[in-house]
Amino acid sequence: MPHLDVNDTTYYYEDEGTGPALLFLHGWGTSGRTWGAQQAEFARDHRVVTVDWRGCGRSARPVRGNSTAGVASDLAALIGALRLDRPVAVGSSIGGSFATELGVRRPELIGGVVSVDGPAYWPSMGMPIAELTGDLRRDRAGTVAGWVQGWYAPGTSPALVDWTVRQILDSGVHIDQHFAEARGYDPRPVLPGLRVPIHYIHGELDTEIPLEVPRACAARTPGAEVDVIAGSGHLPHQERPDAFNAALRAALARMAPATPATA
Repeated sequence: MPHLDVNDTTYYYEDEGTGPALLFLHGWGTSGRTWGAQQAEFARDHRVVTVDWRGCGRSARPVRGNSTAGVASDLAALIGALRLDRPVAVGSSIGGSFATELGVRRPELIGGVVSVDGPAYWPSMGMPIAELTGDLRRDRAGTVAGWVQGWYAPGTSPALVDWTVRQILDSGVHIDQHFAEARGYDPRPVLPGLRVPIHYIHGELDTEIPLEVPRACAARTPGAEVDVIAGSGHLPHQERPDAFNAALRAALARMAPATPATA
């Protein structure tokens, strides 16, 4: 299994296909496995890299570095180590925050950002962060099982919900440190000056991150658009993979550099 040491921790990654590079970033507590439907689709004509960021999945679980800045630094190092040529960073949930931060902090490294149901500005949503972190300490299994059910649209396969719960419970507890940072995270002030293209894909029925969030962010970002995946909750790439893949392909086509006309 491929592993890479970056910033004093060990990352698990998968690297498939050839062509324009895509870097897929999963959400809190899950793993690169959540992008299976995208690996199968996009590895046919792209170089597709999925990672388990620190604390999650098959990567190491260090006590330190569990912050947006820490993960963004890891990802910048990983892009360099794998010699990725300005990949488009596609991030789900908090992975969308990591992708956005790469665009803010290291725009020279990436070709664009696709934020998939990204949280953007958590404080305005009234998320009971202190209550959530306390519940995770007292009853991690019960809290995760009850919370994850609401991530998905009604009628989602119970097997998919259970699989997500298992991934989170298999990850390290230090990833909870991200919730403390969430109280103050708000990229909206810097979005007007973003130097890479950004696109938002969002589940219509997402109750975790309402549609007002990507729409407010897109309104501040020149050229940004929002694609809504009908009938999906917080994880459209898993719930409605065909519709999601079509939306992602369209977004990538809009981000692709223009080909100079030939004489």
